[in-house]
Amino acid sequence: MAVNTSADAPLPVGQVSRLIGGWIDRLGAVWVEGQITQLSRRPGAGVVFLTLRDPSHDISVSVTCYRAVFDAIADVVSEGARVVVHAKPEWYAPRGQLSLRATEIRPVGVGELLARLEMLKKALTREGLFAPERKKPLPFLPQLIGLVCGRASAAERDVLENARHRWPAVRFEVRNVAVQGVHAVPQVVQAVKELDALDQVDVIIVARGGGSVEDLLPFSDEQLVRAVAACRTPVVSAIGHEPDNPLLDHVADLRASTPTDAAKKVVPDVGEEYERVRWLSDRARRGMAALLDREERGLAHALARPSIQHPHRMVDEREQQIGTLTDRARRTLGHLLDRADSELMHTHARVVALSPAATLRRGYAVLQKADGHVVRAPGEIAEAEDLRARVAAGEFTVRVAALPPGSADADDPGAPDPSSPPAPPSDTDITTDS
Repeated sequence: MAVNTSADAPLPVGQVSRLIGGWIDRLGAVWVEGQITQLSRRPGAGVVFLTLRDPSHDISVSVTCYRAVFDAIADVVSEGARVVVHAKPEWYAPRGQLSLRATEIRPVGVGELLARLEMLKKALTREGLFAPERKKPLPFLPQLIGLVCGRASAAERDVLENARHRWPAVRFEVRNVAVQGVHAVPQVVQAVKELDALDQVDVIIVARGGGSVEDLLPFSDEQLVRAVAACRTPVVSAIGHEPDNPLLDHVADLRASTPTDAAKKVVPDVGEEYERVRWLSDRARRGMAALLDREERGLAHALARPSIQHPHRMVDEREQQIGTLTDRARRTLGHLLDRADSELMHTHARVVALSPAATLRRGYAVLQKADGHVVRAPGEIAEAEDLRARVAAGEFTVRVAALPPGSADADDPGAPDPSSPPAPPSDTDITTDS
């Protein structure tokens, strides 16, 4: 039940401690997992004192148990071991301290740890933290490398020496942290976040030497895996040796089998790069020389062609062809004109031969009556009738003195006499014939 207090009516410390203890005594027993950081087994004492710590967070709690409870697992449990404790919370009122009273302690075996890691791996895989498309490429030549490793460790020495041997100008930003034990996870996470926040750092290497499965457990911690997955800077994992495979290897952008291998993969070798540049330069020089030789041969071949050596020959040949065609066209046109002229002359001769004027020039005359009617038969005229006579040189008027005998009795006065020559056509006919 609630306790009413004020500045004028405060509760004594002892009463507050007793109230807290009363509430805690109502709590039931729980199973707790953690890592033993401190172990106190005083000779002759009936109680064993432990400090149980969360490997992923900087939180610990005191645990007490009877010696008989701890002696059951004393041979397989020591400081640094992971255990599962069945305990009930207790409040020690004189000191105002919370602790756990353990009634059973079970060590966490390697097989169980590996099974838990496999379950965590599957869960993180489903979230996509290990997906290949999330991997960031490493820079070709990093200017500043962040290194997270143990203080004065072999891993730090391997990375620094091999990297500087390969590229002497490389620079490092080193963060020395605990790489095993209960403080490893928070320190490594903090170091990674600090290096990721530096804009000058191009790549981060998390390195540690070999060790047992328990020693490498911090690098499979979920908090560390998520911290590396959230980094914007590429992260290289170099934990243990080739067979070791913590979860950090799966989330990192690049896995190196050893710290030495990490230095080789992150920093290019200056000697190898120099040889590569020299090889590429020689290859480019050979390629350019081959290209120039090929183009020179092609140019020489082109210059050797007759059209290039004697460019006017083609013009001369075309000039001869044009001259031949022009002469042929001229001759053909002349032949056509001559033939047309001959045909015109023959036609003109025929026209002249058939012309009435030619008939008149041979001595014939055309007689026309006053109305212009051409006289074709004697029966068409009368005596004393004036007629107009047309000859080749002109015309004149004639008068009929007498009609020939029998002209009036002709069957067809209008029919011409077959024995007489054909009469020339009228003026209208002449005009039409012309």
